[in-house]
Parts: sequence; structure tokens; C-alpha cells
Amino acid sequence: MSTNPEGRAWLRASSRALLANFERLRTSVGADARIIPMVKSDAYGLGMADVVRVLRPAGPWGWGVATLGEGLRLRELGATEPVVVLAPLLPAELAPAVRAGLQVSVSTLDALRACASAAAEAGAQASVHVDVDTGMGRTGFDWSTASDWMPRVVELARDDVRWVGCFTHLHSAEEDDASVREQLERFDRVLASMGDGASGLMIHALNSAGSFAAPAQARDAIRPGIFLYGGAIGVSHAPPEPVVSLHARVCHIRDAAPGTTLGYNVTYRAEEAERWATLAIGYGDGLPRSLSNRGSAILAGRRVPIIGRISMDLTVVDISDLSGVRVGDVATLLGAEGREEITLDHVAELAGTVSYEILTGFTQRLPRIWT
Repeated sequence: MSTNPEGRAWLRASSRALLANFERLRTSVGADARIIPMVKSDAYGLGMADVVRVLRPAGPWGWGVATLGEGLRLRELGATEPVVVLAPLLPAELAPAVRAGLQVSVSTLDALRACASAAAEAGAQASVHVDVDTGMGRTGFDWSTASDWMPRVVELARDDVRWVGCFTHLHSAEEDDASVREQLERFDRVLASMGDGASGLMIHALNSAGSFAAPAQARDAIRPGIFLYGGAIGVSHAPPEPVVSLHARVCHIRDAAPGTTLGYNVTYRAEEAERWATLAIGYGDGLPRSLSNRGSAILAGRRVPIIGRISMDLTVVDISDLSGVRVGDVATLLGAEGREEITLDHVAELAGTVSYEILTGFTQRLPRIWT
């Protein structure tokens, strides 16, 4: 992709920072734990193809996704590493997953039976990871009833179904170490109930935050996501290196007389003579509308406020205190310029959401430019 954008707005992503965050995770958990980068939702909005290209030389064990389409996309990109689909697939999706050599997660005995049928249909063995619910509640076998379902899993996971892994999801690792201990204790009880049956399985539980909160519990593999892409994982852990920045060009400049109104529903009115710059970016590009009259941009090395409602294609900032701004100048809405910086998590906080939603909300109208 071009590294000299001439467009209206774009995302810039740093290969160096992505790799640095990967290595920090590896340092935390040790070299024996395999790493399964989560590349779902188009690699958290950065672009699956580019993230895989950048991370592959670092030696990940495989890739983690949430849907059949994402797994098939990895195969189309030439990924030969293991691909684990960590959300339940629908019965009709299982045979295509098996044919593509994807490893699938199962949360019920019915899902295991469906995997066996899909394997027979596909003419290949299904590889499954058993999902254990230790508190997340969304998916997985209930940890507290393992004595009921475990014998049936052992019975069904044979012939056409190969049981390759067992995992759980941490729900609050970025803010509550006690919850991590509780969930892992529950998970350990389930593993203990398997006896020798756990031998040879890939055991994995830690997400990004868990990899720093409880690195000794890395087991066989970790599944990092947001930390790789520059999202913070709680105040008690060192922040990652910023990976993403967001930029847009000034497309219009005007002088606004006192009383001039701005934007849909007129949520801003000039109280005195002001100078406004319109940026070629809006919520159609993924800039959160909730930053209206709250967020900011960096222009000419200075932070300037977003004023009025962010619209689908345009955003206005107040440049009354700046001089020399011209059409075509570049504003930074996420990232650093000079001494100013707008962090991913600050944007998320202002928008009333989380960094995951900010990253995955950037639309395909924004080119992803890797440096």
C-alpha cells in the first residue's frame, strides 16, 4: 500500500510497534507459551492481510478468529498455520470449516455431534477445542457441571472428531486480578476432572491483560488481541506502544461571524468572531459521532477542539488561535504530532466506549497505510 497518501483521510499503522507489542507479550509469558494472535474483525480494524504479513516472521503458533468467513479468508491469504475459530459455528458452517482445516470451538454436546456429522460430510477429521465457561457466560460448557458433561465429551470426541484443545475466556483481567484467580481455579478443577484425558491437549486461557496479570498461568498458549493493536489493558499494566494513528486533510476554511451556526441540529454557535477548518472525515469513516463538541484534533502541532456535530463525511474544528492553516493541511485525530498526543484510550473514554470499538469501527473508506 502507498506510504504517501494523497487522499482525504487515512489510518496509519506501525509495523514496528505491532511487533514490539508482540515481543512484550512473549517476554511476559516466556518462550514456552505459544502465541495465537486474535485477528478477528479484520484484525481489529487494521487489516487482516497486513497484520498477518507483519506478525508471521515473529513466529505465532496460529491465528484466532471468530467466524467461518474470517477463517476462510486466512486460508485465501495463504495462511498455513493453525486457525482456531473461538466462537460457536452454526451447524451448516461446520463442514466448510472442516474442509478448510479450521479448528473449531464447541460449547455443547450437540455441537460435538454436529462436528462428527460435518466431518463425515467433509471426508476429513474435525479438530475441536472445548470451551469451558468459568464466568463469562456467553458460551462454553458450565464449569460447575463438568462431572455431567465431561464423560460425554470424552465419548463423543473420537473417530471423526479430534479433541485438540481446551480453553476459557477471562472476563475482567484488565481490572480485577481476583477474578482471574477465581476463573483459573474453576478452569483447573475442570482440567483435574479429566485426569489423563487432558494430556496432549492445548490448554489456553489468557488474553492480553491476563498475559500480564498472571503470566505464570500461560499454560500452552495465550490469545492476545487489543494489546497487540495498541489498546491499554488496565492502569496496573504498562501501556502498549501506539500502533494506529488517524489523519484527515483540511478541505475548507471559513471565517465565522458571531452568531454563525454550525452543524446538524445547531449544537454549536459562534459567540464571537471565529475561524473554522473543515476536515474531510466523519462518522462514515468511523470517527465516533459522540466526539461532537467533545473531541479534538492536532493541527499545526496544536490541539484544536471539535465543534458542532460530526457528520457522515465532515468534521469541523476551531482554529481561531492558529495562523497559516491552509486547505490540504493534515490534522491528526488519533496519534502524536509534535508535543501533542491523542491516545486511543482517551478517544474511547471521550466517546463513552472501549478501544476495541474505536478500532473496529473504522470503515473501509479509510485506507490502511503501513509504515
